[in-house]
Amino acid sequence: MELRQLRYFVRVVELGSMGRAAQEMGVVTSALSQQISRLEGELATRLLQRDARGARATDAGMAFYQQAQLALRHADDAVRAAQQARLSGHVSVGLAPSTSAVLALPFMQAMRARYPDVRLRMVESLSGHLAGMLTARQLDLAVLFDAGESGGHASVPLLEERLFVLGLRGLTGLPTAARVRLAELRHLPLLLPSHRHGLRATVDAAFRRSRGQPNLVLEVDGLAVLMDAVCAGLAATIQPGAATARLAGSDIVRAEITDRGARRINRLAALPEDELSPAALAARVVLRDVARALVQGGQWPGVTLHEA
Repeated sequence: MELRQLRYFVRVVELGSMGRAAQEMGVVTSALSQQISRLEGELATRLLQRDARGARATDAGMAFYQQAQLALRHADDAVRAAQQARLSGHVSVGLAPSTSAVLALPFMQAMRARYPDVRLRMVESLSGHLAGMLTARQLDLAVLFDAGESGGHASVPLLEERLFVLGLRGLTGLPTAARVRLAELRHLPLLLPSHRHGLRATVDAAFRRSRGQPNLVLEVDGLAVLMDAVCAGLAATIQPGAATARLAGSDIVRAEITDRGARRINRLAALPEDELSPAALAARVVLRDVARALVQGGQWPGVTLHEA
């Protein structure tokens, strides 16, 4: 028995006509009649008496009509209750500085729009620190860069970022082409995070595969200070495209590094499924939706989505 069969039957009884009920409900008369016949077959009793004047309920049909009305009211009440109920609770989400430059604000806006009663806590920190917070149950969700950082928690690839060389226009040695190889950057003065940063390990490994090493002149473990130094022309840097998100209007030149190893996988990590609250489960869906929209809308440069 289906709700639509109940709705068809109730409307036929109320209007006294198969044809009028079908027209009002936007179906062909034969389809409506077939559904009511199936309902009668399932109940093993005749509910309607059909004749030239229309359709009227039998005694069994009238008894069924009263209960069907009640069932439909309950079903409609259930739908309204679900639609009007607001998800509440709290959720903590961690993002690395480069990721948050692109993802944080749109994610917060989407959460506010979809779940206004959920209290959201955002943490911006290095990927390794976020992994430790996740292990300590201080976060529900985090975007991490190393599969090994998730500490055994549920972790799925979210997207892959290509790396870029970034520098102030006119900096000596800065490539002018839109795409370069690491071998062309061996003499370019670079400013990079220290070895405790996951991006540094990725960059060093990519240079080793190119049989070279970076011309490191300065180490900075903070994206804002690092990009300030790059904007001041102290040196160039290697970062994902997201690092330029807050540099609109600046005179920074960006060239994509084409070496295969110059890639970084972003993974969406979470507490075990049975530990995630409804708010955290909802936030995980929103995070993926927002990331997908940003990439597809061209607002997250140098990124390829990993589709689940």
